[in-house]
Amino acid sequence: MTYKNKFEKLEDLWKTIEDRAVNASPEDSYVSSLISKGVKECAKKLGEEGLETSLAAITLNKEDTTKESVDLLFHLLVLWKVVGLKPEEIMEELKKRESVSGLIEKKNRK
Repeated sequence: MTYKNKFEKLEDLWKTIEDRAVNASPEDSYVSSLISKGVKECAKKLGEEGLETSLAAITLNKEDTTKESVDLLFHLLVLWKVVGLKPEEIMEELKKRESVSGLIEKKNRK
């Protein structure tokens, strides 16, 4: 499997989120409904999904962890959209951190 194929579904999901943010009504689209509620509600939903993912992992339930992880990724992308972030910006930040130890990067945060 190539790198592109591994993340193709996330790219497709991002395109769907972008489309629904512009072309769908809150009555017809979950994405549009979330975005219409604003950043606070989107952030709250992301937090809920993060907790649900963590709890599923603690129980060592792989199926539930997988499903909750999908929900978490979806809500993260919606949050990016509502705050005006693009995946390219996230990838650029990941690239900057490539050659830096996670411990060092964390220590250097302001």
